[in-house]
Amino acid sequence: MRSADSRPGAVGIGLVAGAVLAAATWGVAGLVATSASGTTGAATPAGAGAGASTPAIPQRAARLDRDYPVQPVPFTAVHLTDDFWAPKIQINEATTIPVAFEQCEVTGRVENFIRAATVLRGDPLANTKPPGYPFDDTDLYKVIEGASYTLAVHRDPALEKRVDDYIATIAAAQEPDGYLYTTRTINPAAPHPWAGRERWELEKVDSHELYNFGHLTEAAVAHYQATGKRTLLDVATRFADLLVATFGPGKRAIWPGHQITEMALVRLYRVTGRAEYLDLAKFMLDVRKPDAPASSNHPASYHQAQAPVIEQTEAVGHAVRATYMYSGMADVAAMTGDAAYLRALEAIWSDVVTKKLYLTGGIGATGSGEAFGKAYELPNMTAYAETCASVGNDFWNERMFLLSGDAKYVDVLERTLYNGLISGVALDGKTFFYPNVLESRGQHARQAWFGVACCPSNITRFMASVPGYVYARQDDTIFVNLFAAGTADVTLGDGRTVTLTQETAYPREGDVKLVVTPAATGEFAIKVRIPGWARDEPVPGDLYRFVGRAPNAPTLVVNGRQVPIELDRGYVRIRRAWNAGDTIVLHLPMDVRRVVAHDAVEADAGRVAFQRGPFVYAAEWPDNPDGRVRNLVIPDDERYTAALESDLLGGVVTITGQAVALTKDADGRVVRKAQPFKAIPYYAWANRGRGEMAVWLPRTESVATPAPFPTLAMRSTVTVSGQPRRSPTMINDGEDPRDSADSSAYFDWWPTKGTSERVDVTFPAASTVSEIQVYWFDDTGRGEVRVPQSWRLLYRDGDAWKPVRATGAFGTDRNRYNVVSFAAVTTGALRIELTMQPGWSAGVQEVKVR
Repeated sequence: MRSADSRPGAVGIGLVAGAVLAAATWGVAGLVATSASGTTGAATPAGAGAGASTPAIPQRAARLDRDYPVQPVPFTAVHLTDDFWAPKIQINEATTIPVAFEQCEVTGRVENFIRAATVLRGDPLANTKPPGYPFDDTDLYKVIEGASYTLAVHRDPALEKRVDDYIATIAAAQEPDGYLYTTRTINPAAPHPWAGRERWELEKVDSHELYNFGHLTEAAVAHYQATGKRTLLDVATRFADLLVATFGPGKRAIWPGHQITEMALVRLYRVTGRAEYLDLAKFMLDVRKPDAPASSNHPASYHQAQAPVIEQTEAVGHAVRATYMYSGMADVAAMTGDAAYLRALEAIWSDVVTKKLYLTGGIGATGSGEAFGKAYELPNMTAYAETCASVGNDFWNERMFLLSGDAKYVDVLERTLYNGLISGVALDGKTFFYPNVLESRGQHARQAWFGVACCPSNITRFMASVPGYVYARQDDTIFVNLFAAGTADVTLGDGRTVTLTQETAYPREGDVKLVVTPAATGEFAIKVRIPGWARDEPVPGDLYRFVGRAPNAPTLVVNGRQVPIELDRGYVRIRRAWNAGDTIVLHLPMDVRRVVAHDAVEADAGRVAFQRGPFVYAAEWPDNPDGRVRNLVIPDDERYTAALESDLLGGVVTITGQAVALTKDADGRVVRKAQPFKAIPYYAWANRGRGEMAVWLPRTESVATPAPFPTLAMRSTVTVSGQPRRSPTMINDGEDPRDSADSSAYFDWWPTKGTSERVDVTFPAASTVSEIQVYWFDDTGRGEVRVPQSWRLLYRDGDAWKPVRATGAFGTDRNRYNVVSFAAVTTGALRIELTMQPGWSAGVQEVKVR
């Protein structure tokens, strides 16, 4: 068994949920475990650890003669020493995982298991309130999974004990027949409303019982593979056995409302060798159809149940559920050879990459249903692009590569990885994004946690996975997919071993040196990926294209002799007899490129984005004059250059040049001014506070947003009552909304409903005012915010608030400014007091004062 690299700065971490290795086998020194959707790691030798007294789980399944044709190199054989990924993985271990465990404690997620165990013991329980959401259990599972990957390469006794303690807490909450779902166990008579009165009753709607099982199993297998302990694996197996006894041909038919169960069952099949788990995974996919209860608030497409899975050709509905299902389909296809699954997956994938993929690799255009939008519907400021969806997108694309050996899937994986995925966690590993927008007026900020906390916990288990995506092999061919400094030990299909050493400053620079050291001289092939962005192809298809031809081309040199760039599905294939010390030198040109979108993408019409290497760039407020970027125009003939700024955001390559800033004067005329421009890699934005950001920047004034003239309201400070989720700074940013339902930048008090609230506008100095204009937010047809039932206006007089003497009604019209004139007052502040409609929340788009 290979241990983790102990060199300073080296990291050898596993492929969390994106790879499948060869069938697991027992070796002389221990177990090299495998998974369909998770880490492959070196586990404790047979008989070691807490599971020593339990007979070993069989490691050969009857059907493991079928598998993915391409197999990734195990994470235990990959050791990164670079200055980009290794620090991020170390931050995940040292900071993000402890932060996430602490949040599971303080938010009651751990307590839910303790309360469920109390009920099972028959002890009295004072607090029978259900968890906030029925899927809250999964956050603890996911963090345990991430911690297990860390333990697989870095034995930390304190972390291992903490995980063991959590596992004991979880095991105590499992019902005698294997069912584990704390919201029902805590109070079977009154569980969370989404849970239903009986087991599985609302699974196809929103109960998440099977989703909980899926993440439990992912964590259990990871923990077993990392430590050799069966404590959590036995919990998951008991739950799985309950599912096998309950569902399947001749039993109850069910499909998961939130997918991941399918991936988890295949993973459990791999480690146990029990074919019934694979059979159940396929059954749950094959019975998927639009038969959810009428009580569902979602259309069938939300759950990807609008048609049998083999008949689906478009990506629809909830983006995370979708990618988890597509990943599960790929797993089952690999294990069963079902060609119909493969045809459906390719059609769906083509739909995504040609019509529904953000330039950052994010997916899911709309917050309504956290879903894919229509073809070419890719709004920027209201982009959802959930962090979990990016994780799912990489799971899926890795599997598509493993099925085909085609680099086009790695191109999408890399784009997502370096942009829309790692943007989901702050540079210090402590705060997170749920959606990952491509434009901001300052309303977006990273948060320490969320009520629905799937994204932070997903980050903990994914961040450790990156080294497992770097290399793969098929028979006697090695694939070099990603570029990062470090070493890897690769075992070819015939048992020969090869050590690969990468020397590179990628992704900041494009030179990669690969030193090949076979154990003995011999012939085999190495396939080096030439990224699509280095071949004038931002993504497969025509959704995005570079402006103009690339000024430089990639080159490849083997032992000092240049090799023609002749592509085989995105790779240069080099087959020869390799000797120790042979070298491959790849040069990828890191030119600053401009990108434009397909003409059908309305949100990006007349706009341009920057890319250098794998990084998409964003202009952000701290780097540009006046803290504004949304008013900038990028001239087509301006030259932009790149340079490393080692002291900025942990060391980033910035893009600089000149832009034209547009502002309005007091008379509403547009004033133009040339000024310096700077952009940073998109993943690093929002690490310096709230402010403007844009990925897509205007090429012409016709699509630009000139900065408004600074009015009294804009120079004022706005505060609001309560503890709302949104920043009230949108109320006085000076930008007119499109209509009351404009979701680009607004303020509301949701989910608070039916209350009285206030908005205070405090002037920079005492001012004489006689008019206010209020534009209400109202998302009728989409959400639960309506114009208020009534409102009034007060002004501050000393320490007292007094009503103004209005000359007209306090209007609550939608889609217009409601103007109220009043007898002039000299004051330091105005206050809006409003009463919500019963059963509805309220919100404000914009306020103006005259």
